[in-house]
This record gives sequence, C-alpha cells and structure tokens, in this order.
Amino acid sequence: MKVHEYQAKEIFGKYGIPIPKGKVAKSVDEVITVSKEVGIPCVIKSQVHVGGRGKAGGIKIAKNDQEVKEYAQKIIGMDIKGLTVKKVLVANAIDIASEAYLGIINDRTAQKTVVMACKEGGVEIEVVAKQNPDAIYKVYADPLVGLLPHKAREVGFFLYDDPKHAFACASITEKLYKLFIELDSSLAEINPLVVTMDGDLIALDAKLNFDDNGLYRHPEVETLRDRESEDVNELLAREQDLSYVSLSGNIGCVVNGAGLAMATMDLVKHFGGEPANFLDIGGSSSPEKVKNALSILLKDQNVKVILFNIFGGITRCDDVANGVLQAKKELNIKQPIVARLTGTNEEKAMEILKEAGLIFAQTMDEGAKKAIELLK
Repeated sequence: MKVHEYQAKEIFGKYGIPIPKGKVAKSVDEVITVSKEVGIPCVIKSQVHVGGRGKAGGIKIAKNDQEVKEYAQKIIGMDIKGLTVKKVLVANAIDIASEAYLGIINDRTAQKTVVMACKEGGVEIEVVAKQNPDAIYKVYADPLVGLLPHKAREVGFFLYDDPKHAFACASITEKLYKLFIELDSSLAEINPLVVTMDGDLIALDAKLNFDDNGLYRHPEVETLRDRESEDVNELLAREQDLSYVSLSGNIGCVVNGAGLAMATMDLVKHFGGEPANFLDIGGSSSPEKVKNALSILLKDQNVKVILFNIFGGITRCDDVANGVLQAKKELNIKQPIVARLTGTNEEKAMEILKEAGLIFAQTMDEGAKKAIELLK
C-alpha cells in the first residue's frame, strides 16, 4: 500500500525525522490560506501515486501571492500519467546546500533489511543502481538485533565529511529504520535528504510503502489508503481475497498461485501474446471465488480470450470447474475460454465442463498457444 508524500511526512514527524513545515490543501483558496501559514516562497507539490511529478509540471515554487494562486489553479485538476491531482502539499521552500539519497528496503537475496545511501539526491535510484552501482552504499541490519548504532554512523560518514552532519544523518537513519520495522513498511525513502544553508538536515521528500499483509496490525495506516487513486478492480479483488493487477494485453489469465501466475504470463509473452492481467485466485478456491475472479477480469474491455491455468493441489479442479460453469450461466461470457486443469479431481472437473464449450489444453505451452491462436 502506498501513501501520499504529505502522509509519509506526517509519519516521519511522529518518529522525529525533521521535515519542512507544510500542510495539505484541496482547493485554490486552501492553498492561498496555507501559503500564508508556511510563508512565501513556498513549494506547491501535487499529491498523486506516480513518479515524475516535477517533469509533468506538478511541482512549482511560488515566490509571491500571485504565483501561489496561479500555480494552485494549474496543478489542482491537472492530469499526471492518468491520475487527476485532487490535493497538493504546500510547504515552505528550503534553501539547499546539498542533496543525498537515503532509503530502506528488504533485500530478498540477502534475506535482510538493507539501508541504501547515495551522495546524489533527487535522482531515480533505480537508474543509479543500474548505471553506477558503486555510487550506492549499502548497510545491512541484523535480523535479530536490528540496525546497530555504528552501522547507522557508517551511513552518516559515507554521505557527509562534517561530523555534525554525519551524526545527524545517523540519527535520521535509526529513526527511519525504527519506522520501517514497526509499521511493516516495504519501502522507506528520503529523496532528497538535504543539508540546508543553515546547516540542518531535512527530509525534503518522503516516500513510504507498506506490506499489505501487515496492515491488520496497523489500522491507523490502513486509514491512509487513497482509494480514489487505486485501480477500482484491484480494490474489489483485494476485498474478495483475490490478487489482481491490470495489464495492457488482451489475454485474461486466471491462475492459482503467484508463481504459476507469473510463469503463465511469461509463457504468453514467450509465444507472442500479451497478458491482460495478473490474477491469482489463491490456494483454496470456492466456486464463488472463481466466479468473482471472472467478474473482475471481464470488466477489462481489452480481454478477448480467457486462459485458465490451474494446478490442483489444495485447490480442487472440480471447485474451479463449478465456478466456471456458474460464471458462464450468470455473466454472459462471450470470450472463448482455454482451460488447462491438472491435479486434484481433474477428471471430475473435465466431466463438469464437458458441455460448457471450453477449449482444453494438456500443458501450459499448449494452453498459451491456443489462447494466442484464438486471437487470430
């Protein structure tokens, strides 16, 4: 789950991480009012769940009252990569002496939490990691004892020669790590972490993502979810205990298990097709769950063919078959369905679907090829 920058900064503030003075506004009048509170010059920043806000014109520094009004009118209602700006963060402008990057993620390969630092701030860290990996300094936290103080100081002294700045950075690093662990975060990022002309360290930008699986422990974080910024079908799928991500293709995939879902999409791509979605119905699917999955998938007008790839273990193939049959009767499915059902009760499933008009496949390869052929 993502939160907006202003929400991330509110959380930073609670953990003692220094942030600029600022407040969210939803209208031009509110922007004008807040600008007087934070002072001018001020920065007006669009709040949408997408990168590249500055390049799109969604971040402006207003140097007087006229520019405050002018930029507020331009940014509120602006479309940035398909998302409409409905709120902005108005914050006091900071005179910057230097910028750096500081972030924390889980390193799955190392099976540890890693703190990453880079002397270049305000850059896309993914690009730096690819083009100049040596520019990123990494410190790993011990899974049992956490991030030790001397490790946080390592980060500080990598970024700054001035001991005052290095120790201030170490303090921020420890607080960011504490936040990351306590709130089940999957990403905690300050980009840029700046030194002001007065010599203070401030988190000029803030980004926080949270592990959906840990949200039941943090109802206060769950309330920060901006449902208007999320895909409606992905939200509906989550409420029905389904994992769904919309893509740009035309072959709708219904699979059980995240790994098999990824392999199915790769296979469709391998044979020249384009998957329309990632849709994992889970490990123990009832017929109702299968029908719900198809209902969500069919909301995508680009779906021309449906591919079922079910490996029955805990998931029973006959349950899936009954769900497909139920959906065929209730949802007026016009798209052809290719089905590869193997495993628990597969013979029973074939018997159930014998008169349903499905196209059966014995293997994953065959299923993907048949789905692509049907598009022609």
